[in-house]
Amino acid sequence: MRVKNSPTEFQRRVYAAVARIPRGRVVSYGTIAGAIGCRSARVVGQALRLCGDPHVPCHRVVAGDLTVGGFGGRDSGAPVKRKRALLEAEGVRFDREGRIDPACVIRDSPATARLLAGGDGAVRLSSPAGRATVPE
Repeated sequence: MRVKNSPTEFQRRVYAAVARIPRGRVVSYGTIAGAIGCRSARVVGQALRLCGDPHVPCHRVVAGDLTVGGFGGRDSGAPVKRKRALLEAEGVRFDREGRIDPACVIRDSPATARLLAGGDGAVRLSSPAGRATVPE
């Protein structure tokens, strides 16, 4: 299901925060919620389910337990496999149980909140592979 009308102000805040997640990194639904002043990770997921903008990297938002979570309003099947494939294509690594490598996760912190809110989250390239990092 896609939004036929213009996004709400809340949806625009969610999409703007998600657009700031660097390629090859992921953030949890809860971290997005906290960064935009919302108390519900589930509501963030609902906003992403309705996102019709292909420039918003919704696939970079994952479950707090470091599993892929849902995608396109589905909890399993082809959409979730596509989400994992998109993440893998960006360099996100998974363990044998299908959980995301913690090194690929931008953890909840004041710097992360600033980054996702559009302020200076001090994101910089600091690894030999050129991965973006956010200081804790």
